[in-house]
Amino acid sequence: MQTPLDNVADLLIRVAEQDRLAFRQLYRETSAKLYGMLLRMLGNRAEAEDVLQETYTRVWLHARRYDQDRGAGIAWIIAIGRNLAIDRLRARTREGTADAAALDTLADGAAPAEARLAAEQAGRKVLDCLGQLPADRAEAVKGAYLAGLSYQALADRHDVPLNTMRTWLRRALLKLRECIDR
Repeated sequence: MQTPLDNVADLLIRVAEQDRLAFRQLYRETSAKLYGMLLRMLGNRAEAEDVLQETYTRVWLHARRYDQDRGAGIAWIIAIGRNLAIDRLRARTREGTADAAALDTLADGAAPAEARLAAEQAGRKVLDCLGQLPADRAEAVKGAYLAGLSYQALADRHDVPLNTMRTWLRRALLKLRECIDR
Protein backbone atom coordinates (compact mmCIF):
# COMPACT_ATOMS: atom_id res chain seq x y z
CA MET A 1 0.00 0.00 0.00
CA GLN A 2 1.42 3.36 -1.01
CA THR A 3 1.44 6.11 1.61
CA PRO A 4 1.21 9.82 0.74
CA LEU A 5 4.89 10.25 1.58
CA ASP A 6 5.91 7.66 -1.02
CA ASN A 7 5.41 10.14 -3.88
CA VAL A 8 7.31 13.07 -2.34
CA ALA A 9 10.23 12.51 -4.72
CA ASP A 10 7.90 12.69 -7.72
CA LEU A 11 6.33 15.87 -6.37
CA LEU A 12 9.76 17.44 -5.81
CA ILE A 13 10.68 16.73 -9.42
CA ARG A 14 7.51 18.52 -10.53
CA VAL A 15 8.16 21.39 -8.09
CA ALA A 16 11.61 21.79 -9.67
CA GLU A 17 9.72 22.49 -12.90
CA GLN A 18 7.75 25.22 -11.05
CA ASP A 19 4.53 23.18 -10.90
CA ARG A 20 2.36 25.04 -8.36
CA LEU A 21 -0.19 22.25 -8.02
CA ALA A 22 2.57 19.79 -7.16
CA PHE A 23 3.91 22.27 -4.60
CA ARG A 24 0.48 22.56 -2.96
CA GLN A 25 0.16 18.78 -2.84
CA LEU A 26 3.70 18.44 -1.47
CA TYR A 27 2.87 20.94 1.27
CA ARG A 28 -0.38 19.12 2.17
CA GLU A 29 1.38 15.77 2.39
CA THR A 30 4.51 16.81 4.30
CA SER A 31 3.85 19.97 6.31
CA ALA A 32 2.17 18.34 9.33
CA LYS A 33 5.10 15.98 9.89
CA LEU A 34 7.63 18.78 9.45
CA TYR A 35 5.69 21.19 11.67
CA GLY A 36 5.56 18.61 14.47
CA MET A 37 9.32 18.16 14.34
CA LEU A 38 9.95 21.92 14.25
CA LEU A 39 7.60 22.52 17.16
CA ARG A 40 9.39 19.86 19.19
CA MET A 41 12.77 21.37 18.36
CA LEU A 42 11.86 25.02 18.88
CA GLY A 43 9.18 24.73 21.56
CA ASN A 44 7.45 27.83 20.19
CA ARG A 45 4.52 27.81 17.76
CA ALA A 46 5.31 31.15 16.13
CA GLU A 47 8.93 30.21 15.50
CA ALA A 48 7.96 26.76 14.23
CA GLU A 49 5.51 28.36 11.79
CA ASP A 50 8.16 30.85 10.62
CA VAL A 51 10.69 28.09 10.04
CA LEU A 52 8.04 25.97 8.30
CA GLN A 53 7.32 28.83 5.89
CA GLU A 54 11.02 29.43 5.28
CA THR A 55 11.55 25.71 4.68
CA TYR A 56 8.89 25.55 1.97
CA THR A 57 10.19 28.76 0.42
CA ARG A 58 13.58 27.08 0.10
CA VAL A 59 11.99 23.89 -1.22
CA TRP A 60 10.25 25.94 -3.95
CA LEU A 61 13.43 27.81 -4.83
CA HIS A 62 15.85 24.87 -4.66
CA ALA A 63 13.82 21.78 -5.58
CA ARG A 64 16.09 21.19 -8.56
CA ARG A 65 18.92 20.45 -6.08
CA TYR A 66 17.08 17.41 -4.75
CA ASP A 67 18.79 14.20 -5.86
CA GLN A 68 16.55 11.15 -5.68
CA ASP A 69 19.58 8.85 -5.60
CA ARG A 70 20.86 10.40 -2.36
CA GLY A 71 17.76 9.82 -0.28
CA ALA A 72 14.03 10.10 0.24
CA GLY A 73 12.28 13.35 -0.62
CA ILE A 74 10.81 13.72 2.85
CA ALA A 75 14.29 13.34 4.36
CA TRP A 76 15.57 16.16 2.12
CA ILE A 77 12.74 18.46 3.21
CA ILE A 78 13.18 17.55 6.89
CA ALA A 79 16.93 18.23 6.64
CA ILE A 80 16.22 21.73 5.33
CA GLY A 81 13.77 22.39 8.17
CA ARG A 82 16.05 20.88 10.80
CA ASN A 83 18.99 23.00 9.67
CA LEU A 84 16.86 26.16 9.74
CA ALA A 85 15.59 25.28 13.23
CA ILE A 86 19.13 24.70 14.47
CA ASP A 87 20.13 28.08 13.03
CA ARG A 88 17.19 29.63 14.89
CA LEU A 89 18.28 27.95 18.15
CA ARG A 90 21.85 29.18 17.69
CA ALA A 91 20.55 32.69 17.06
CA ARG A 92 18.55 32.48 20.29
CA THR A 93 21.70 31.51 22.16
CA ARG A 94 23.68 34.39 20.62
CA GLU A 95 20.88 36.81 21.50
CA GLY A 96 20.77 35.51 25.06
CA THR A 97 17.16 34.32 24.83
CA ALA A 98 18.05 30.69 25.33
CA ASP A 99 20.60 28.97 27.47
CA ALA A 100 22.30 25.62 27.20
CA ALA A 101 19.67 24.03 29.45
CA ALA A 102 16.92 25.09 27.04
CA LEU A 103 18.78 23.49 24.14
CA ASP A 104 19.12 20.26 26.12
CA THR A 105 15.33 20.02 26.40
CA LEU A 106 15.24 19.15 22.71
CA ALA A 107 16.19 15.58 23.49
CA ASP A 108 12.78 14.10 24.15
CA GLY A 109 13.59 10.55 23.09
CA ALA A 110 12.12 11.12 19.61
CA ALA A 111 9.28 8.70 20.31
CA PRO A 112 6.70 10.69 18.29
CA ALA A 113 8.98 10.73 15.25
CA GLU A 114 9.68 7.02 15.63
CA ALA A 115 5.97 6.29 15.88
CA ARG A 116 5.30 8.22 12.67
CA LEU A 117 8.18 6.51 10.87
CA ALA A 118 6.98 3.10 12.03
CA ALA A 119 3.66 3.82 10.30
CA GLU A 120 5.42 4.19 6.97
CA GLN A 121 6.97 1.35 5.02
CA ALA A 122 10.30 3.11 4.57
CA GLY A 123 10.25 4.11 8.22
CA ARG A 124 9.90 0.49 9.31
CA LYS A 125 13.00 -0.39 7.32
CA VAL A 126 14.98 2.42 8.95
CA LEU A 127 13.88 1.31 12.41
CA ASP A 128 14.82 -2.29 11.63
CA CYS A 129 18.24 -1.13 10.52
CA LEU A 130 18.65 1.10 13.58
CA GLY A 131 17.96 -1.98 15.69
CA GLN A 132 20.98 -3.67 14.14
CA LEU A 133 23.30 -0.92 15.42
CA PRO A 134 24.83 -0.98 18.90
CA ALA A 135 22.42 0.75 21.30
CA ASP A 136 24.64 3.78 21.95
CA ARG A 137 25.19 4.36 18.22
CA ALA A 138 21.48 4.06 17.49
CA GLU A 139 20.67 6.55 20.27
CA ALA A 140 23.29 8.96 18.90
CA VAL A 141 21.78 8.75 15.40
CA LYS A 142 18.28 9.33 16.78
CA GLY A 143 19.50 12.26 18.85
CA ALA A 144 21.28 13.90 15.92
CA TYR A 145 18.77 13.31 13.14
CA LEU A 146 15.42 13.04 14.89
CA ALA A 147 15.81 15.24 17.96
CA GLY A 148 18.16 17.80 16.38
CA LEU A 149 20.90 17.56 19.00
CA SER A 150 24.32 18.95 18.18
CA TYR A 151 27.35 16.67 17.96
CA GLN A 152 28.73 18.33 21.08
CA ALA A 153 25.54 17.68 23.05
CA LEU A 154 25.62 14.04 21.97
CA ALA A 155 29.31 13.72 22.86
CA ASP A 156 28.55 15.11 26.31
CA ARG A 157 25.54 12.84 26.74
CA HIS A 158 27.53 9.72 25.81
CA ASP A 159 30.66 10.93 27.59
CA VAL A 160 32.91 10.60 24.54
CA PRO A 161 35.15 13.12 22.74
CA LEU A 162 33.56 15.20 19.98
CA ASN A 163 35.59 13.53 17.20
CA THR A 164 34.57 10.12 18.50
CA MET A 165 30.92 11.15 18.25
CA ARG A 166 31.47 12.31 14.68
CA THR A 167 33.06 8.94 13.86
CA TRP A 168 30.18 7.08 15.54
CA LEU A 169 27.63 8.97 13.49
CA ARG A 170 29.50 8.66 10.20
CA ARG A 171 29.99 4.90 10.61
CA ALA A 172 26.44 4.39 11.86
CA LEU A 173 25.05 6.21 8.82
CA LEU A 174 27.18 4.09 6.50
CA LYS A 175 25.87 0.92 8.17
CA LEU A 176 22.31 2.22 7.95
CA ARG A 177 22.77 2.96 4.26
CA GLU A 178 24.10 -0.56 3.62
CA CYS A 179 21.20 -2.08 5.55
CA ILE A 180 18.56 0.02 3.78
CA ASP A 181 20.04 -0.73 0.37
CA ARG A 182 19.80 -4.51 1.01
